[in-house]
Amino acid sequence: MTMTPSSLEQQLSPHRQFLVAFSGGLDSTVLLHQLVCWQRQNPGVTLRAIHIHHGISPHADSWVAHCQRVCDEWQVPLAVTRVTLTGQGAGLEAEAREARYRAFREALRPGEVLLTAQHLDDQSETLLLALKRGSGPAGLSAMPRRAAFAGTQLIRPLLNESRAALLGWAQQHGLCWIEDESNQDDAYDRNFLRLRVLPLLNARWPHFADAAARSAALCGEQEQLLDELLADELAHLLSETGALAINPLYDMSGPKRAALLRRWLSHHGAAMPSREMLARLWQEVALAREDAAPRLRLGNFEVRRFQQQLWWVQAHEGQSGTTLAWVSPDRPLDLPDGLGRVSLIPGGEIRPPRADEPVSIRFKALGMLHIVGRHGGRKLKKIWQELEVPPWQRDTTPLLFYGDTLIAAAGRFVTLDGKRESGEGLQFCWQKTGS
Repeated sequence: MTMTPSSLEQQLSPHRQFLVAFSGGLDSTVLLHQLVCWQRQNPGVTLRAIHIHHGISPHADSWVAHCQRVCDEWQVPLAVTRVTLTGQGAGLEAEAREARYRAFREALRPGEVLLTAQHLDDQSETLLLALKRGSGPAGLSAMPRRAAFAGTQLIRPLLNESRAALLGWAQQHGLCWIEDESNQDDAYDRNFLRLRVLPLLNARWPHFADAAARSAALCGEQEQLLDELLADELAHLLSETGALAINPLYDMSGPKRAALLRRWLSHHGAAMPSREMLARLWQEVALAREDAAPRLRLGNFEVRRFQQQLWWVQAHEGQSGTTLAWVSPDRPLDLPDGLGRVSLIPGGEIRPPRADEPVSIRFKALGMLHIVGRHGGRKLKKIWQELEVPPWQRDTTPLLFYGDTLIAAAGRFVTLDGKRESGEGLQFCWQKTGS
């Protein structure tokens, strides 16, 4: 095995704080062991391990115990995170992976870098899976050795090492590891490649894994070059809010437009769409008729069009039929569907409620409304249009009511009925999720 403390130092430099994804299997056990050996020669290095308990296997609890024993022996602090999988949507493999990386993001501490144990054979599997999906160069570039992740970096130090080399290291050092029984189930695509396909390819062409890794690296270089060539143009198409101007895209060639759309989605952290999905984005959203309010769902987000721009927005259910009684308006109120919370705090232009006025939050208002700063009455739809509020925010923006009287819209306006005439007023604050 070619990995040495000096080569590990070179790969991980200049970082000194690491969170290691530790399943307890062969690969992550070898990685953690190598890091512990390196740490003993470099006391300034700090290591933590994280184990994800998926709850899929009946042995999951014993795996946690095994990982704890290993980490105790090697004096590495271990965090165990339990995740719940539904088995719906993109499939159990994809859901488990998404849950793992979400847990990694949440567990990372300031200054830490995430280390995972993917190796050369994993790279071949990833490349073949991308071929199966019909991926372009971005997908075929497979896994980079280093990637931006959660405001820090994800590094895969073993990416040039074969599974056989890892096994040799483990046997040489007398390591113990978990054998996940699901790894023998070829119903999973990755296991099918590992168990049935790659042994044939490697038997016919012993250097297949190295060649596949070179192909992935070349695709990655092409994507990096495109990133550099298109960076300035993409920046000119983006608004301050991250929306993408549509009009300049009309006259571009299809491949260039698709490349810019992919980079716009990547800018927002979206998973790369298929070629078909990208075509739908352009045809069904960008080119929809003028009076339409088109949308395309991608996971938990949507691509929407507004003012001749494409917007990447969190998907929320419309709340026009929702009424929330705010029994204690001196305390924050949680909103449904992850919309955040609202609060009434001193120091604003809104009058306090009278004793006979029950306070509530709604998302729809009827009739003619008179708002501060506007002459005459308007319906809420017209007010939203004048204030240039995007359609997807119109039935998810909390409205403050006293009784059946609209008082204010969070962050947007106060009505004449809600305006403070004298004394201390209130502010209607909306803390959105993640802000």
